[in-house]
Amino acid sequence: MRLIDRIIQCRTPFIVANNSTGQHTNLSGAMNAAESLRRCPIRYVLDDALTILCTDLAYSTGSTVMSCADLIRVPAENIWVEWCDKPWQKALARNGLFVPADNPPLCGRYGMYIRASSDGLRGLIRSYWSLGDADTDLHASATQARFYLDSTEPQSQAVDSASMRVFAHMMDPEGVLSRCFHFEFEPTWAKYYQEVAPSPLAQQRILHHSIGCVALAVPVLLAFLLLLATRAGLPQRVAPLDRLNKARARLGRVPLAEHVEVFAPILPQYRALQVEETSNVRRAPRLHHVRGHLVRRNDRLFWRVPHVRGKTSAGFLKSRTVVWRFDAAQRRERSSRGSTP
Repeated sequence: MRLIDRIIQCRTPFIVANNSTGQHTNLSGAMNAAESLRRCPIRYVLDDALTILCTDLAYSTGSTVMSCADLIRVPAENIWVEWCDKPWQKALARNGLFVPADNPPLCGRYGMYIRASSDGLRGLIRSYWSLGDADTDLHASATQARFYLDSTEPQSQAVDSASMRVFAHMMDPEGVLSRCFHFEFEPTWAKYYQEVAPSPLAQQRILHHSIGCVALAVPVLLAFLLLLATRAGLPQRVAPLDRLNKARARLGRVPLAEHVEVFAPILPQYRALQVEETSNVRRAPRLHHVRGHLVRRNDRLFWRVPHVRGKTSAGFLKSRTVVWRFDAAQRRERSSRGSTP
């Protein structure tokens, strides 16, 4: 079942118990988002190939997704985006992002609920994920991300004592991530940690540990929004649920939520190549894999897909370049807005 449906149908509150005092605290969890997601007008579900593509785009070399932030905007005031964990985790690992031993890989689905301003440039993001089949296996992040895609002012690492920014110089040399995003506790979680860990230093440490799951997904989300903004958009279809929901209604079950399935615009799948070395003698360029990377030229964005170079006796493989075009008027509008005194 999709994560969106599980959250909408969740009826189990998230309650934590203090072993020292015996006090129970009700924190904001998956159940608290059920009504908002039920009313959410746009819900996107990414297929595995698109999840991998967005992750590769997010952490590619060359022009980065962050350097294209002026082309990105959230397409609605409330949207939901979800994907499967397995291809995401594999793509993260392939791009050199390894999950720490004390934070094991997720094994279900991952989703982000975005509430944005009418112009799609500012808003709030919160993450949700599943680990199993029970309501207690549905989790909501203790932290949330505020974004300001129209921000041009450099920011320090801490916005205030209860907020934090993330710096990633390799993938974001211009500091767009640290300038346009800051991370903070969700209000009920902030109050809880103020009571159980009153020290500001302790709260900063907890916040630093908690933002990892959200921060890793933000560039992937931005890559998806960037692809949505292209002139051609992304291949998508409305999930056919009419017959299934009629059958569920006859059985007295809750109908599944309508959503849009979104697919990768590149047909060939990425293929991992295994090359055996038969000699230590230096020869012509060996068959090797080249990572995908972005190249931006004004209102055009080129994606050099992962490909191989070198010689092979078993035929040959071609590299492909995919070109995405954006409306230049939108980019000029954002630029002029940023330069207005």
